[in-house]
Amino acid sequence: MAELDAEDAKIVTLARSSRARTGAAEGAAVRDTDGRTYAAATVALPSLRLTALQAAVAAAVSSGAEGLEAAAVVTESTAVDAESLAAVRDLAASAPVLRADPGGTVLDVLR
Repeated sequence: MAELDAEDAKIVTLARSSRARTGAAEGAAVRDTDGRTYAAATVALPSLRLTALQAAVAAAVSSGAEGLEAAAVVTESTAVDAESLAAVRDLAASAPVLRADPGGTVLDVLR
């Protein structure tokens, strides 16, 4: 995997810290088209379930974001689930989605 640019490294770091801070299964972060970032962790309540990427996208949308430049998810899973990817694609048809392991190593980039 090629070295990340500073902005992509930032969203991976934010995703890692969200996951670590909450002890959640996943952490995620997105960067909107204005360069603002939003981070979130998995939400697992009896009445509400969101993947970390869904929660990060929801935070961006509720703050007025109209599009995304990139997204990152930190997970132990071997793939980004379809629901998470769909949330990103609702705002950006081709924004890269970086999947990183808990150590922050980017394992693949979905486009």
